[in-house]
Amino acid sequence: MKRFVAVGGAVAGTLGAIVWFLLLMSTAANTAIFTRHYPLLIGLNAVLALAMVGLVSWQLRSLWRDYRSQIFGARLKLRLMLMFGIIAVLPGALVYGVSVQFVTRSIESWFDVRVEKALESGLQLGRSALDSLLADLTDKGHAMADELSELRESGRRSALLRLREQRGVQSAALYTLGGKLLASASSEIGDPLPDQPTQAQLKQARNARAVTAVDGEGGRLYLRVLVPVSARTVFEEPRILQLIQPVPPSLAHDADAVQVVYRDYQELQLARQGLTRIYALTLTLTVLVALFGAFALAFVMTRRLSAPLSMLAEGTQAVAQGDFSPRQAVYSRDELGVLTQSFSRMTRQLDDARRETERHRAELESARGYLESILANLSAGVMVFDRHFVLRTVNESALSILDDDFLGLIGEATDAWPRQNLLGQFIRDHFAASQDAEWQAQLELERVNGMPQVLLLRGSRLPEASGGGDVVVFDDVTRIVAAQRSAAWGEVARRLAHEIKNPLTPIQLSAERLQFKLAGKLANGDAEMLARGTQMIINQVQAMKRMVDDFRDYARLPVPEVAPLDLNELIGEVLGLYESSSATIDIHLAADLPPVLGDATQLRQVIHNLLRNSEDALEGRAAAHIRIVTELAGGRARLLIADNGPGFPVELLPRIFEPYVTTKARGTGLGLPIVKKIVDEHQGSIEISNAPEGGARIDIHLPLVKEEAKHGNHSGR
Repeated sequence: MKRFVAVGGAVAGTLGAIVWFLLLMSTAANTAIFTRHYPLLIGLNAVLALAMVGLVSWQLRSLWRDYRSQIFGARLKLRLMLMFGIIAVLPGALVYGVSVQFVTRSIESWFDVRVEKALESGLQLGRSALDSLLADLTDKGHAMADELSELRESGRRSALLRLREQRGVQSAALYTLGGKLLASASSEIGDPLPDQPTQAQLKQARNARAVTAVDGEGGRLYLRVLVPVSARTVFEEPRILQLIQPVPPSLAHDADAVQVVYRDYQELQLARQGLTRIYALTLTLTVLVALFGAFALAFVMTRRLSAPLSMLAEGTQAVAQGDFSPRQAVYSRDELGVLTQSFSRMTRQLDDARRETERHRAELESARGYLESILANLSAGVMVFDRHFVLRTVNESALSILDDDFLGLIGEATDAWPRQNLLGQFIRDHFAASQDAEWQAQLELERVNGMPQVLLLRGSRLPEASGGGDVVVFDDVTRIVAAQRSAAWGEVARRLAHEIKNPLTPIQLSAERLQFKLAGKLANGDAEMLARGTQMIINQVQAMKRMVDDFRDYARLPVPEVAPLDLNELIGEVLGLYESSSATIDIHLAADLPPVLGDATQLRQVIHNLLRNSEDALEGRAAAHIRIVTELAGGRARLLIADNGPGFPVELLPRIFEPYVTTKARGTGLGLPIVKKIVDEHQGSIEISNAPEGGARIDIHLPLVKEEAKHGNHSGR
């Protein structure tokens, strides 16, 4: 790195010096450019000089740091750099002193005091000539003003024409004190109106005896004189007479030429000191570049001489620290070259041995990473224990299934777990009780305010050759168990409906026939008893028929005819049936809720069943309140129905979706199972819980309509 900095600095300095010399020559040849960019040139010179000083200082500081750190070869570098520095500085200082004196005296000799005095005399001569012309024009103005002051206002115009011709003036004009032109006269008929004086000039002419000025530029100059014209009476306002006379072209051209030459000479005088400074700074920069080049060359040559020894020293230290990477050999025919090549071969052999060891280790790490990748992508949870039942590893699926981050559990024995104690004890007991290497069991974990979680666990012992221990693989089978129970209850309901419904109709007909046949043959008391008995039979038969119909609906729920529908609109239709409800219904429907994919009839039944359950739970309760909310949550439509009733009994929550589980005296316990079955058929989810402030909460999530399904056929599943 230091070598690149040194060589790069030397090349950059040389190129900078060449560019700077060309820039200096271009500015010296053009005085205007030099004058305009003089501060920039000085600034660039100073910046470049400071940059060179900084680079040299960095080189010296780097060398001194290596020397104090006792880096191998630093002493040799220091000696060589001092020698090259002396070789560069001594001749450079001599050339620098002579060159500065030569440049200074050469630039001073470019200028002569006599030339400057001649230019100043010529400039003064031109000014004297112009002053003489102005004085003559001023006298003419005073004479004309005296004559005009004796005349009336009406006669001044003709008098102005006459006086201009008599005095030989090119242009004469009479103005008011406010600058209004009263009369003008010119030697040329086609001449435009005279240049109007400024308000400051008019005011100065009124207060002074006369105002003179030389206007124009280049070779066209003209004289302007303003003199006051006294008023004839005290009631009249004084006037201002303006006379304009052109300067002779030859005089104007000569005066302008003298002034331009004098200005250029002044610019050259300014450039004299600037050039002296620029050349001095340039010479200083050259000395610094030469000094820096010497130091850079010292770095390069020192590196070439000390490279073999430095390589051996660094290689020896690296091998001592366990670094066997091959070193760059010095290919030369001397003893240093042979020594460095032998050392390089030795380190290469050591490095080959180390690479072989690293390859075996990498294969083991790859196999381990592959196994960890498999575990991470398994849908089943995996936990690995050592032989003392200390948890060592757990995959992401286990964290997701148990909804636990396992902080404080990894690295602890199962009997010391601060949570998940039931799971840990269950695993430990089954490994202790199992005589075989593998076992399988099912565990039910209670969840707060919700259905229990059913886990299917499989345990296996690891071979002692790999260090021993145990591994447990488990799955969440809660939905599978719920589906099995639902299917079993559906089969039971179907059989009950089939077995019970067949004799109900003959029983009802027989009771009606007995009442019809015997009603007129019995006495009053017996007839009344017969009517009550037969009516009781008929009522119970009808009640059993309704229960059988519920069994049939649960067992034979039709396949939903799904289609895009507006959930908010469907809720509004169902709420039309509850306008006379005794409970207050608060509605919070999301205005931007996307359409859901579902069967309108079945979803209407779901909403109706849930609202009817809430009304039944709030019956006879003061300040009854039902809240309905829809919103977009997690890419699905959420429907929340909550009330402030007594809520669900805690002991029934784990089995709330099972048939015949009810808190109503006349209920069949099939309402919520039917609701869950409809939601499951719609690929949705439903959760039932008790709110912390009291009351029941039913939370339903339904899928939205996908873009590609909006125009397709949505009939069936």
